[in-house]
Amino acid sequence: MERVIEPTSTTRRFELTLHKPWFGWFPKPTVVVDGVAQPSQWGTRNWKVPGTEPVTVSIFLFNRLWKFGEADFTVAAGGSGSWRYSAPWLPFLPGKLRPAA
Repeated sequence: MERVIEPTSTTRRFELTLHKPWFGWFPKPTVVVDGVAQPSQWGTRNWKVPGTEPVTVSIFLFNRLWKFGEADFTVAAGGSGSWRYSAPWLPFLPGKLRPAA
């Protein structure tokens, strides 16, 4: 008799594209998923999150003096999708966040 192990929790993924302006030096972005900060790279990545509850995601840049370019969104319970974050051109502006096409 074969024993089947059921997963204890479900997970889901969402895609996040982090885009920086074409000129100048920009610090690497930080992605905060439900209060846990995770350094990341510019470009497209998949993020794994719990599948049973809504998840709050925040993105910001930090340049050793202050953090800037903040943007946040919520991934709905059971939902997934693609998001695109664009860093601001100036360090006192917020970042732009929109669903990816």
